[in-house]
Formats: sequence, structure tokens, C-alpha cells
Amino acid sequence: MTPQLERLRGPLSGDQVAAISALAAAAEAVDGEAPLSESFLLSLVTDDSSHILSDGGSSGYAQVMDGGACEFVVHPDHRGRGLGSALLAAAIDLGARSVWAHGSLPAARAFAQGHGLRVLRELHLMTRPLTEADAADPDLPSWVEVTTFAARPDLAALTDLNAAAFASHPEQGALTMADIASRMAQSWFDPAGLIFLLDRGDPHRGPIAFHWTKRAASADAAHAEGEVYVVGVHPAYQGRGLSRALTLLGTAYLARNGVHLVHLYVDGDNAAALRTYTSLGFQIAHTDTQLAITQ
Repeated sequence: MTPQLERLRGPLSGDQVAAISALAAAAEAVDGEAPLSESFLLSLVTDDSSHILSDGGSSGYAQVMDGGACEFVVHPDHRGRGLGSALLAAAIDLGARSVWAHGSLPAARAFAQGHGLRVLRELHLMTRPLTEADAADPDLPSWVEVTTFAARPDLAALTDLNAAAFASHPEQGALTMADIASRMAQSWFDPAGLIFLLDRGDPHRGPIAFHWTKRAASADAAHAEGEVYVVGVHPAYQGRGLSRALTLLGTAYLARNGVHLVHLYVDGDNAAALRTYTSLGFQIAHTDTQLAITQ
């Protein structure tokens, strides 16, 4: 039987979002991997994506962003019946050009091979434990001043800096002021954990680099987790070791605030960042893969 699929343009209703969230949770409980990333979850309630729902989003779901990136998930109880293939075909009809596969699940690899998908990009999750020794701030160049978004809440300056720092990045560099504001509206946002660097010699310039940290809510204080969410340096200041210093400033802040394990995401072809994070004790825990649709 051909699956019945509903195609919609966002934003989705509260009931649809609830159904998709429950679907994603059921898949994660079985697979050990979250099937939908933050950007796709945020786009459930925006107008920049198209959506494909099976059974109102309870048995299957796919999303196609306007740039052509796609993620989809099938409920564990509905797998092996062609629903995944149907979602992919519908997503291609809506303009999907690539699909994200989270983790290295054997079923996902088999699906990709069976549908002729090829690896386009790899995104590594790296982790490291934090101890009391990590709570001390690093030494910084004398020309650098440290502040935070709590003390300097300039959303426009942050948006401009992010765009400059990630001009060649397919997702991060495209974030608008509204996109960044939507992330700040999440429960985890901590303005004191969004760290800025300023140039003392050019006080009117505004922030030249930033480290946006993230703390996950946890009922278990002994296993509190945090994230090196975004580290960005303006191109005019790159090559001066600021990324390493910024990373350490952020992990120190997280360590002082009870975080015991920190993680980050880094592109597999970003050799410089991989060297920096490896030298700071981060290790690759798993890899997400962006697969190109070749048909």
C-alpha cells in the first residue's frame, strides 16, 4: 500500500509539532541518535521550510529547507514498509538536494546505498570531560578585552559578526537576526555565556570574535553537559590564536557553572579547527553525514 503523505508549508500547528516531537523521541529511544537537528526543529514553526507528514506526523515526517537540505524520520513501528522511500521521493519533489543522516547507523547506511546517495559532507561530534582545573580563564593577549552579551546586548552586531566569520559556511553564515533571536528565545540561552572579544585599540569597532556556549538542562548535576555552540572570529582577526583562547574562555565558564562534559560540532574538512580541538583534549564521538541526492 502506498503511504498517504500530506505536504504542507510551515509553520506547523501545535498538534503537528507535538506529533513530530513524539515521533522523534520514539526514534531516538530505539536508535540512540536524535533524528532531527536543532535547525530543523526550530523550522517546525517558521515559514522557511516545506513539510511532509504521514499520519499527521506520528508515523513519518520529512522536512525540506528552502536551500534544499532535508531530514526525515520514520517511527520504529512503521519501518520496513517503504515509508522512508516514500518520504525521500516526496522530499525530492519538493526540492531536496541532500539528506542528513545522524550517527553511523547501519540501517541509514544501507538506505543511503540503496538509494544512490553519496557522501557530501561530514560533521563530527567531539567531546571532552571538564574538571575543576578547567575553570580558570586562559591568558589572553593584552590588546584583547573580554565582555559578554549580558553586558553588551547588541543583536545586530552579533549578526554582522557571525555573517563575516562564517561567510563560507552553508548554514551558520546564513543566519539572520531573526534566526539568532529565535535561538536566544530557547530555554537554554544564557547571555552571560555568550562571550565577546573586543579590540582595545579600536573601541568603536564592536565585537571581533565570540564564543556562544550552551548548557543543557539536567536533573543530574553530576552529569551536566554543555556545548561549544559557536566560535567565530572576524576574518580581519583570524590567524592570531583567538579561536583557541575563545574556546578555553567558554569551557572555563561552563566548568565554573557545573558542566562536567562538553561537546562541539566541527566540519570534517576543517583541518585547522580539528587540530585546535584535538589539542585541547576533544575526541570524535560520532559523525553526522550529509548525503547528496544524485537522481
